[in-house]
Amino acid sequence: MKNSILSAIAIFVLLCSCGNNTTSSSTISTQTGTSQAQPKKEKFVPVFSQDSAFRFIEKQVAFGPRVPNTPEHIACGDYLINKLKEVGSEVTVQDFTAFSFDNKELVLRNIVGSVNPEMKKRVLLAAHWDTRPFADQEPDENKHHEPIDGANDGASGVGVLIEVLRVAQLYKDSLNVGVDVIFYDGEDYGQPHFYDRPGGYDMKSWCLGSQYWANKHHKEGYHAYYGILLDMIGAKNARFYHEGLSEKKASGILKKVWKAGHEAGYGEYFVYKPSPEITDDHVYMNQAGIPTIDIIDYQPTEGSGYFCEAWHTHDDNMSVIDKNSLEAVGQTLIRTLFLEK
Repeated sequence: MKNSILSAIAIFVLLCSCGNNTTSSSTISTQTGTSQAQPKKEKFVPVFSQDSAFRFIEKQVAFGPRVPNTPEHIACGDYLINKLKEVGSEVTVQDFTAFSFDNKELVLRNIVGSVNPEMKKRVLLAAHWDTRPFADQEPDENKHHEPIDGANDGASGVGVLIEVLRVAQLYKDSLNVGVDVIFYDGEDYGQPHFYDRPGGYDMKSWCLGSQYWANKHHKEGYHAYYGILLDMIGAKNARFYHEGLSEKKASGILKKVWKAGHEAGYGEYFVYKPSPEITDDHVYMNQAGIPTIDIIDYQPTEGSGYFCEAWHTHDDNMSVIDKNSLEAVGQTLIRTLFLEK
């Protein structure tokens, strides 16, 4: 019995000694750097599908020019509403009328899709879905009164945002913000240069949908943390500069989005240089108290700037759309949204 007790004590001491040596060894190796800490894992960011966005653009263009008060406009609007419902978002439609520069009454619709509608902190993404009734930049003046397809000017931003909304809805539990996508109507019904209007040029003839929305939001008391407008983002060799009003009203958002673009590998698209202010839907979003930037392919020149060559011409068709440009913008937006805290 005595021997058994002594043996048990010996074994206990040996085990304690081994445990102490193990702890000591682990502590030493940590202090000397032989055991490295695991690198911090980046927050989950889903993948944007350029092919999916391209198909959404193609579908819009297939309706024909989406000019207000036409059957093509009505059919495309119905498609957009159904598509937003199909991807699982909550849909709100603003039906309204507005008058054009030539006093024509236009029947219009702003279309809104929402992800995580219960969240208070929200980000608003926007594009316009109507097309220009005039090809007023056509070299052939005989074609100035013909409507355009608007593949880049209108459909490209909408196509990218449908795909962004689809991805956001799919992975909504990984988002720390609610996301609203609004498709403004009547943006491109602005007064053409060939129209001699009594009283001069009417700058407010543009952006009819965002003007209406700024005065009457789609939901009472609505507010967003910030907004991002897309316009003409789908052409080959698109480049996005710091548009003047965006820099003035939402410089912090510009920096955030451009940083996300560079981190995602699209630095060649998001250029850290200024370009002049332009009139676009973000003017009225900012006036409504939502700091909003405009991602638009408007490249600066000496004292001015220029849009892509197809702008307001019949060349603005599917042939100008480049999937790489769609991906650059779409993946940048998704990264921005999913890294929001």
